[in-house]
Amino acid sequence: MTYSARVVLILLGVSLLAGAFTGQPLYFRLSYLWGGLLLVSYGMSRLALRGIRLRRTARNLRSQVGQVFEEHYELQNTSRLPRLWIEVKDESPLPGSHGSHVLTLIGGRESRTYLARTRLVERGIYPLGPTTISSGDLFGLFPVTRVIPNQETLLVYPMMVDVRSFPNPPGLLPGGEALRRRTPQITSNAAGVREYETGDPINRIHWVSTARRDRLMVKEFELDPLADVWIFVDASRSVQASKPYQRPEFDPRDFWRRRVKFDLPPSTLEYAVTVAASLARYYLQRGRAVGLAYADQSLRVLPSDRGGRQLGKILEALALVQAVSDLPLQSVVEAQARHLPRGSTTVLITPSTSDAVVRVVDLVVRRGLRPVVVLLDNASFGGYFSADRVAASLRAMNIPYCQVCEGDDLASALTATVNTPHWSL
Repeated sequence: MTYSARVVLILLGVSLLAGAFTGQPLYFRLSYLWGGLLLVSYGMSRLALRGIRLRRTARNLRSQVGQVFEEHYELQNTSRLPRLWIEVKDESPLPGSHGSHVLTLIGGRESRTYLARTRLVERGIYPLGPTTISSGDLFGLFPVTRVIPNQETLLVYPMMVDVRSFPNPPGLLPGGEALRRRTPQITSNAAGVREYETGDPINRIHWVSTARRDRLMVKEFELDPLADVWIFVDASRSVQASKPYQRPEFDPRDFWRRRVKFDLPPSTLEYAVTVAASLARYYLQRGRAVGLAYADQSLRVLPSDRGGRQLGKILEALALVQAVSDLPLQSVVEAQARHLPRGSTTVLITPSTSDAVVRVVDLVVRRGLRPVVVLLDNASFGGYFSADRVAASLRAMNIPYCQVCEGDDLASALTATVNTPHWSL
C-alpha cells in the first residue's frame, strides 16, 4: 500500500469517527467518498495488468562490441477494457540498455510496439531481462507490477579490427611428418576409412570400400604437416592496468551511419582480447589452424583448428575472459608448449613489463617454436612502468614484436611489427 492510500484510509477512519461522535451528515458523506475512492481504485488496479502481454525479440542474439543492438518490444492488450498507462522497465544488466518505456491510452484489443537500440560497449553474456511491467489506478493508490523473466541471452563478442599484415608462419619442410590427428576437414593426407554416419558429406564416401564391404564407407583425413598458430593471452590480474572509463551515449543517428568510430575502454585486458580476436581472424582467413590459451578462473585451452567454426569458438571464449587469475603467462605457456608441434607460431599478448616476458620467449624458442610478442604499454593505460625495456630486450634477441599504447589505431599498430627479417608478411 502506498503512502497516498494510507492517507485516504486515515481520512476514512477520521470521517467515520467524526460522524459517529457529532452525527453530522457531512462526515458520513466524506466517509462514503473516501471509501468509494478506495474501492474504485482497488478495482482498477486489479484489472490494470489483466490481459496484458509483453513480448521482446531481438534480430540477432550474437553481436559485437561497437555495434548497435536492436530489440523489438510488443505490448498487447487482449481484453476489451482500455488501459490508461503501462510502464515497461527493462532490468537487463546490458550496459546502456534503452528498453524502458511508458505507454499511455492503450485501447482494448490494441497492440503497441517500439524499438530499443543500444550501443554495445562491453563484451560478455547478458540476459535480456527480466522485464517489469507496472500500472495502477487513476489516482496511483494501488500500483501493481508483474515481472517477466528473461527467456533469451545476448552474447557480445569482442571487437575486431582489420589487420592488413602480420608475421605469417611458414609451413614445415616438404615431406614433414604428419601430425596423426583426425580432422573433419578434407586434407591431402588420407588416414583410412570408417562406416558412414548421419551428417557425413557425400563427397567423402569411398566407393571402392563401399562396394567391397557392401555398406557405405567414408574417408578419414589427418592434418597437413603445417605450422599451427597459438595465441596466448595474459589475463593475470597482477599485470593489468586501466583508466576510468565513461560509456559513450548512444546517438540514434549512428544507426544509419555506415561507419561510427568506437573507442575501446582504456584497459589492457580489453585491448588484449581485441588483439587476440583480430589476429585469430587474420590467420584463419589465410587457412591456418589457430589455437587459444589463457587463464582466468582456470587454465583454458581451445585446440587448434581451421575454418569459420573455429573463429566462432575463439570469439565465444574471448567474450568471457576476465582478469581474475593469479596464474602468470609463463605458467600458461609452460603447460601448453610441450604439446605444440615444432615450427608452430606462438603469439604472446601481454601487458607485463617484467623480465618474465623475456624468459617466456626464451622458453618458446628452446622448444623450437616461433614467438611473436604483442606488448601492451602498461604506462599508457595508467600503470607504473613502460614496456620500453622489454621491447629493447626483444630487439636484442631479434624477436618480432609490436608495441600497442592506449588510444592507438590497432590495425596500424599490429601492422607495424618490429624485427621481421625471417618472416613472410
